[in-house]
Amino acid sequence: MGEILYKILICFLAGAGAGLGTGFAGMSAAAVISPMLLTFLGVPAYEAIGIALASDVLASAASARTYAKNKSIDIKNGLVMMAGVLSMTMVGSWLSTFVTNSTLGGFSVVMTFLLGLKFLIFPVNSTRRSVSGDRRWIQVAKSLVCGSVIGLICGFFGAGGGMMMLLILTTVLGYELKTAVGTSVFIMTFSAFTGAVSHFALRGLPQMDLLIRCVVFTLIWAQIAAKIAARADGKTLNRIVGVILTVLGAALIVITHLNK
Repeated sequence: MGEILYKILICFLAGAGAGLGTGFAGMSAAAVISPMLLTFLGVPAYEAIGIALASDVLASAASARTYAKNKSIDIKNGLVMMAGVLSMTMVGSWLSTFVTNSTLGGFSVVMTFLLGLKFLIFPVNSTRRSVSGDRRWIQVAKSLVCGSVIGLICGFFGAGGGMMMLLILTTVLGYELKTAVGTSVFIMTFSAFTGAVSHFALRGLPQMDLLIRCVVFTLIWAQIAAKIAARADGKTLNRIVGVILTVLGAALIVITHLNK
Protein backbone atom coordinates (compact mmCIF):
# COMPACT_ATOMS: atom_id res chain seq x y z
CA MET A 1 0.00 0.00 0.00
CA GLY A 2 2.82 2.36 0.90
CA GLU A 3 4.54 1.72 -2.42
CA ILE A 4 1.34 2.44 -4.37
CA LEU A 5 0.80 5.74 -2.52
CA TYR A 6 4.43 6.68 -3.15
CA LYS A 7 4.00 6.06 -6.88
CA ILE A 8 0.79 8.09 -6.92
CA LEU A 9 2.54 10.97 -5.12
CA ILE A 10 5.45 11.01 -7.59
CA CYS A 11 3.06 10.87 -10.55
CA PHE A 12 0.98 13.68 -9.03
CA LEU A 13 4.01 15.93 -8.50
CA ALA A 14 5.37 15.09 -11.95
CA GLY A 15 1.98 15.71 -13.56
CA ALA A 16 1.50 18.99 -11.68
CA GLY A 17 4.90 20.31 -12.74
CA ALA A 18 4.44 19.13 -16.30
CA GLY A 19 0.88 20.44 -16.56
CA LEU A 20 1.79 23.88 -15.24
CA GLY A 21 4.76 24.03 -17.62
CA THR A 22 2.60 22.96 -20.56
CA GLY A 23 -0.36 25.25 -19.84
CA PHE A 24 1.66 28.34 -18.97
CA ALA A 25 4.71 28.00 -21.21
CA GLY A 26 4.04 25.33 -23.84
CA MET A 27 6.78 23.23 -22.23
CA SER A 28 7.10 19.55 -23.05
CA ALA A 29 5.87 17.37 -20.18
CA ALA A 30 8.93 15.18 -20.72
CA ALA A 31 11.15 17.89 -19.23
CA VAL A 32 9.55 17.22 -15.83
CA ILE A 33 8.06 13.72 -15.96
CA SER A 34 11.08 11.90 -17.43
CA PRO A 35 13.67 12.85 -14.76
CA MET A 36 11.16 12.35 -11.92
CA LEU A 37 10.17 8.85 -13.03
CA LEU A 38 13.80 8.02 -13.68
CA THR A 39 15.07 9.33 -10.32
CA PHE A 40 12.32 8.44 -7.85
CA LEU A 41 10.75 5.33 -9.39
CA GLY A 42 13.69 3.87 -11.26
CA VAL A 43 11.84 3.79 -14.59
CA PRO A 44 14.24 3.27 -17.54
CA ALA A 45 14.85 6.55 -19.38
CA TYR A 46 13.43 5.39 -22.71
CA GLU A 47 10.22 4.17 -21.04
CA ALA A 48 9.97 7.36 -18.95
CA ILE A 49 10.25 9.47 -22.09
CA GLY A 50 7.47 7.46 -23.74
CA ILE A 51 5.17 7.99 -20.73
CA ALA A 52 5.99 11.71 -20.72
CA LEU A 53 5.30 12.11 -24.43
CA ALA A 54 1.98 10.29 -24.03
CA SER A 55 1.12 12.62 -21.12
CA ASP A 56 1.87 15.55 -23.40
CA VAL A 57 -0.78 14.62 -25.96
CA LEU A 58 -4.03 15.27 -24.06
CA ALA A 59 -2.50 18.05 -21.93
CA SER A 60 -1.29 19.95 -24.99
CA ALA A 61 -4.55 19.36 -26.86
CA ALA A 62 -6.62 20.69 -23.95
CA SER A 63 -4.34 23.70 -23.56
CA ALA A 64 -4.45 24.40 -27.31
CA ARG A 65 -8.26 24.33 -27.22
CA THR A 66 -8.28 26.95 -24.46
CA TYR A 67 -5.82 29.20 -26.32
CA ALA A 68 -7.79 28.74 -29.55
CA LYS A 69 -10.95 29.99 -27.84
CA ASN A 70 -9.06 33.17 -27.03
CA LYS A 71 -7.67 33.38 -30.59
CA SER A 72 -4.08 32.94 -29.40
CA ILE A 73 -2.94 30.34 -31.96
CA ASP A 74 -1.40 30.96 -35.40
CA ILE A 75 -2.73 27.89 -37.22
CA LYS A 76 -1.37 28.77 -40.67
CA ASN A 77 2.30 29.02 -39.74
CA GLY A 78 1.88 26.47 -36.98
CA LEU A 79 0.93 23.81 -39.54
CA VAL A 80 4.08 24.54 -41.57
CA MET A 81 6.29 24.26 -38.50
CA MET A 82 4.44 21.11 -37.45
CA ALA A 83 5.32 19.48 -40.79
CA GLY A 84 9.00 19.96 -39.98
CA VAL A 85 8.52 18.80 -36.39
CA LEU A 86 6.66 15.60 -37.30
CA SER A 87 9.05 14.69 -40.11
CA MET A 88 12.00 14.63 -37.71
CA THR A 89 10.37 13.45 -34.44
CA MET A 90 10.29 9.80 -35.54
CA VAL A 91 13.90 10.05 -36.72
CA GLY A 92 14.86 11.41 -33.31
CA SER A 93 12.97 8.63 -31.51
CA TRP A 94 14.80 6.00 -33.55
CA LEU A 95 18.20 7.61 -32.89
CA SER A 96 17.49 7.75 -29.15
CA THR A 97 17.37 3.94 -28.95
CA PHE A 98 21.17 3.94 -29.35
CA VAL A 99 21.80 6.35 -26.46
CA THR A 100 22.36 5.52 -22.77
CA ASN A 101 19.95 6.38 -19.93
CA SER A 102 22.20 9.04 -18.43
CA THR A 103 22.55 10.90 -21.72
CA LEU A 104 18.80 10.88 -22.31
CA GLY A 105 18.07 12.05 -18.77
CA GLY A 106 18.94 15.76 -18.66
CA PHE A 107 19.10 17.68 -21.94
CA SER A 108 16.51 20.36 -21.22
CA VAL A 109 17.19 20.94 -17.51
CA VAL A 110 19.59 23.88 -17.79
CA MET A 111 17.71 25.27 -20.78
CA THR A 112 14.46 25.35 -18.79
CA PHE A 113 16.12 27.26 -15.95
CA LEU A 114 17.86 29.79 -18.22
CA LEU A 115 14.75 30.36 -20.32
CA GLY A 116 12.81 31.08 -17.13
CA LEU A 117 15.37 33.71 -16.16
CA LYS A 118 15.18 35.11 -19.69
CA PHE A 119 11.43 35.80 -19.40
CA LEU A 120 11.91 37.40 -15.97
CA ILE A 121 14.86 39.62 -16.93
CA PHE A 122 14.17 40.16 -20.65
CA PRO A 123 10.38 39.76 -21.11
CA VAL A 124 8.84 39.37 -24.57
CA ASN A 125 7.47 42.77 -25.56
CA SER A 126 6.46 41.95 -29.12
CA THR A 127 2.80 42.53 -30.00
CA ARG A 128 2.86 40.63 -33.30
CA ARG A 129 0.44 37.71 -33.36
CA SER A 130 2.11 36.07 -36.39
CA VAL A 131 5.01 36.44 -38.79
CA SER A 132 2.90 38.30 -41.33
CA GLY A 133 5.58 40.95 -41.71
CA ASP A 134 7.76 38.51 -43.66
CA ARG A 135 7.23 37.36 -47.22
CA ARG A 136 5.28 34.11 -47.40
CA TRP A 137 8.18 32.01 -48.68
CA ILE A 138 10.40 33.33 -45.89
CA GLN A 139 7.71 32.44 -43.37
CA VAL A 140 7.48 28.92 -44.76
CA ALA A 141 11.27 28.44 -44.88
CA LYS A 142 11.79 29.71 -41.32
CA SER A 143 8.94 27.64 -39.91
CA LEU A 144 9.98 24.47 -41.75
CA VAL A 145 13.66 24.64 -40.81
CA CYS A 146 12.95 25.55 -37.20
CA GLY A 147 10.32 22.81 -36.98
CA SER A 148 12.74 20.17 -38.28
CA VAL A 149 15.35 21.06 -35.67
CA ILE A 150 12.74 21.06 -32.90
CA GLY A 151 11.31 17.72 -34.03
CA LEU A 152 14.72 16.06 -33.96
CA ILE A 153 15.36 17.36 -30.44
CA CYS A 154 11.89 16.40 -29.21
CA GLY A 155 12.06 12.86 -30.57
CA PHE A 156 15.68 12.26 -29.54
CA PHE A 157 15.58 13.58 -25.97
CA GLY A 158 11.84 13.46 -25.36
CA ALA A 159 12.26 16.94 -23.93
CA GLY A 160 13.18 20.40 -25.01
CA GLY A 161 10.81 20.56 -27.97
CA GLY A 162 8.36 22.89 -26.24
CA MET A 163 11.16 25.07 -24.88
CA MET A 164 12.80 25.30 -28.29
CA MET A 165 9.48 26.22 -29.89
CA LEU A 166 8.78 28.91 -27.33
CA LEU A 167 12.26 30.35 -27.78
CA ILE A 168 12.10 30.30 -31.58
CA LEU A 169 8.52 31.60 -31.82
CA THR A 170 9.29 34.59 -29.59
CA THR A 171 12.82 35.43 -30.74
CA VAL A 172 13.25 34.18 -34.32
CA LEU A 173 9.66 34.55 -35.55
CA GLY A 174 8.66 37.51 -33.35
CA TYR A 175 5.43 36.25 -31.75
CA GLU A 176 3.98 37.83 -28.64
CA LEU A 177 4.15 35.38 -25.71
CA LYS A 178 0.52 34.29 -25.46
CA THR A 179 0.29 33.39 -29.17
CA ALA A 180 3.70 31.70 -28.98
CA VAL A 181 2.53 29.46 -26.13
CA GLY A 182 -0.76 28.70 -27.86
CA THR A 183 0.95 27.80 -31.14
CA SER A 184 3.54 25.76 -29.25
CA VAL A 185 0.99 23.56 -27.45
CA PHE A 186 -0.92 23.13 -30.70
CA ILE A 187 2.19 21.72 -32.39
CA MET A 188 3.22 19.72 -29.31
CA THR A 189 -0.10 17.84 -29.41
CA PHE A 190 0.87 16.20 -32.68
CA SER A 191 4.62 15.94 -32.13
CA ALA A 192 4.10 14.32 -28.71
CA PHE A 193 1.63 11.83 -30.22
CA THR A 194 4.09 10.94 -32.98
CA GLY A 195 6.95 10.61 -30.49
CA ALA A 196 4.92 8.46 -28.09
CA VAL A 197 3.75 6.10 -30.86
CA SER A 198 7.33 5.80 -32.13
CA HIS A 199 8.65 5.00 -28.65
CA PHE A 200 5.99 2.37 -27.92
CA ALA A 201 6.32 0.82 -31.38
CA LEU A 202 10.08 0.42 -30.96
CA ARG A 203 10.19 -0.83 -27.35
CA GLY A 204 6.66 -1.89 -26.41
CA LEU A 205 4.10 -0.42 -23.98
CA PRO A 206 5.27 1.10 -20.67
CA GLN A 207 3.92 0.44 -17.16
CA MET A 208 0.25 1.25 -17.65
CA ASP A 209 -0.45 2.36 -14.06
CA LEU A 210 2.25 5.03 -14.31
CA LEU A 211 1.11 6.04 -17.78
CA ILE A 212 -2.54 6.55 -16.76
CA ARG A 213 -1.67 8.51 -13.61
CA CYS A 214 0.77 10.82 -15.37
CA VAL A 215 -1.68 11.44 -18.23
CA VAL A 216 -4.55 12.31 -15.87
CA PHE A 217 -2.57 14.57 -13.51
CA THR A 218 -0.81 16.39 -16.35
CA LEU A 219 -4.13 16.97 -18.15
CA ILE A 220 -5.81 18.43 -15.04
CA TRP A 221 -3.00 20.88 -14.23
CA ALA A 222 -2.48 21.87 -17.87
CA GLN A 223 -6.14 22.87 -18.19
CA ILE A 224 -5.96 24.95 -15.01
CA ALA A 225 -2.78 26.71 -16.16
CA ALA A 226 -4.02 27.36 -19.71
CA LYS A 227 -7.27 28.96 -18.48
CA ILE A 228 -5.32 31.31 -16.20
CA ALA A 229 -2.72 32.13 -18.88
CA ALA A 230 -5.33 32.81 -21.57
CA ARG A 231 -6.83 35.58 -19.43
CA ALA A 232 -3.53 37.10 -18.26
CA ASP A 233 -2.01 40.21 -19.85
CA GLY A 234 1.41 40.04 -21.53
CA LYS A 235 3.37 41.47 -18.61
CA THR A 236 1.79 39.13 -16.07
CA LEU A 237 2.21 36.12 -18.35
CA ASN A 238 5.92 36.88 -18.80
CA ARG A 239 6.33 36.86 -15.02
CA ILE A 240 4.29 33.68 -14.55
CA VAL A 241 6.18 31.85 -17.30
CA GLY A 242 9.50 33.09 -15.95
CA VAL A 243 8.76 31.95 -12.39
CA ILE A 244 7.34 28.56 -13.48
CA LEU A 245 10.32 27.77 -15.72
CA THR A 246 12.92 29.02 -13.24
CA VAL A 247 11.45 27.01 -10.36
CA LEU A 248 10.99 23.89 -12.48
CA GLY A 249 14.49 24.27 -13.92
CA ALA A 250 16.04 24.60 -10.46
CA ALA A 251 14.06 21.60 -9.20
CA LEU A 252 15.12 19.53 -12.22
CA ILE A 253 18.77 20.43 -11.66
CA VAL A 254 18.45 19.06 -8.10
CA ILE A 255 16.61 15.95 -9.30
CA THR A 256 19.22 15.32 -12.00
CA HIS A 257 21.99 15.73 -9.40
CA LEU A 258 20.26 13.20 -7.11
CA ASN A 259 20.15 10.73 -9.99
CA LYS A 260 23.97 10.80 -10.41
